[in-house]
Amino acid sequence: MIGIIDYKAGNAPSVLNALHRLGVPSSLVSSPDGLRAAAGIILPGVGSAKATMDSLKDMGFIDALEERVLKQGIPFLGICVGFQVLFEHSDEGDVDCLGWMPGEVKKYPEDMVRVPQMGWNEVKFVRRHAILSSLNDSEFFYFVNSYYVIPRDENIVLAKTRYGIEFCSMAAYKNMCAAQFHVEKSGAVGLKVLRNFAWMAGGKHC
Repeated sequence: MIGIIDYKAGNAPSVLNALHRLGVPSSLVSSPDGLRAAAGIILPGVGSAKATMDSLKDMGFIDALEERVLKQGIPFLGICVGFQVLFEHSDEGDVDCLGWMPGEVKKYPEDMVRVPQMGWNEVKFVRRHAILSSLNDSEFFYFVNSYYVIPRDENIVLAKTRYGIEFCSMAAYKNMCAAQFHVEKSGAVGLKVLRNFAWMAGGKHC
């Protein structure tokens, strides 16, 4: 079963619907206890990094996530803001984040591009990974974001995208994968990513 964290600043129902279209056993998780039965965890995100961190703290998720993801090593997927909060600090709300990946989150330079980025953009994969199974060397995904991550370790970068500047649009580190784009809103190619994640978590590989 894939557990999708359902918190006040999230986009969990859309991710759940996408997994159900694939026939992947999944459910919304609204309390830390609900993570115990999950074979994989997805942290979706809509809104700000600060609101996301505040919600995770208020609902008691931080310790439970660290236990399941960092200590027990079950597969984890972060989406959009759920990607950004994996890093150490975000300028969005000047907030310290989970710190599971080395790096920080900055706002796009508004003198270069329209903020937020909203729409389809090309994602170029810089190395192969199980979550990219059956995908081409580059694919188009749907983005809605005003901020982007700057990893301190280039080895965790999985994909890059250009929006005024080139930025990391996907990362993978140990049992964790994360994407800046919305896989659940990216049509057939986004469903492939979710399908691959379910396979990594020992679920149904459609």
